[in-house]
Amino acid sequence: MSDPSEYPSLPTAVQRAAAGFHTAGWTGFWVQVVLAVVATIILLFAASSRTIAPAVASPGRGFGVFFAICGLVALYASIFWTFRYTRLSKQLQTPDPALRPRKADTIELLRMGVMINLIGLLLIILGAQAIVGALLAKSLSQVQGLGALDPSRQIQPLDIFVVQANTHAITAHFAGLVTSLWLLNRLSR
Repeated sequence: MSDPSEYPSLPTAVQRAAAGFHTAGWTGFWVQVVLAVVATIILLFAASSRTIAPAVASPGRGFGVFFAICGLVALYASIFWTFRYTRLSKQLQTPDPALRPRKADTIELLRMGVMINLIGLLLIILGAQAIVGALLAKSLSQVQGLGALDPSRQIQPLDIFVVQANTHAITAHFAGLVTSLWLLNRLSR
């Protein structure tokens, strides 16, 4: 359905824009959904594991998890926004030019998608910095052989799970950002 010739009554530029929004919208949507679901499951697992068998408190972990969750909320907003690109593709295919979205409105929609992903990236990166900082402090404070005696100095596997969830969320926000910027670039031609 991404072939511009499928919309013969539309101007060529509108055909290309509709095809681009369709392809990039669905691709960006599914990449973000898969990565968001994996990151959410990992964070839920880490959170539930802490309540079942609480790990020793780490000063950066709570702050990091808070920002990771905020970044995931932004990621779900980005997924919704990327899905809107697929709906915009349908609107662009309308034969009546009065019903088609204006180019300025479309560019504004893309800019908002870029902003959502940049804010999400900022939140996730803040969370990742806090978590990695806490892990670094733990690893530097470990004395060979004494880690078994003091569990507060041990790096917990759950800490690594949270880092992995953040990495997935960063990748998903990056995919959303690439989708919006690619569409913005194509529309600006």
